[in-house]
Amino acid sequence: MLARWGIRLGSSLAGIAAGLLLGSILLSNMSMGLFALVEATLIFFCVNFVVQIMALRVLVRQPSVALAGLLAMAATVVALFIVNLIVSDLHFGGVGSYVGAALLVWLGMAAGDAFGDRKLRERRESKN
Repeated sequence: MLARWGIRLGSSLAGIAAGLLLGSILLSNMSMGLFALVEATLIFFCVNFVVQIMALRVLVRQPSVALAGLLAMAATVVALFIVNLIVSDLHFGGVGSYVGAALLVWLGMAAGDAFGDRKLRERRESKN
């Protein structure tokens, strides 16, 4: 069970870091240092987790796949805004770079989760 948590945690953190790094590379109005990348990744993971739990408990009684995806994107935007307030070396040059970064982080998290799910499936199949 601990290995499953490790795989999920590692793939989520890698997806968040990849999204932030891609945002820093692809978006001309976004900048951050290496320490800010690590700090923003860890803080983003925690804040996003709390925001998603709160959104699911308060806003949704019967979640659908589309609504869960929309809530994940909204949680990403809120969490990125909070991380931007906390991490001093993370800078956005405008709304466009902020929205682009939120989209890239959301896509990175989705890719990380898909990778983690695949690794868990492979692990389960190898035990059988």
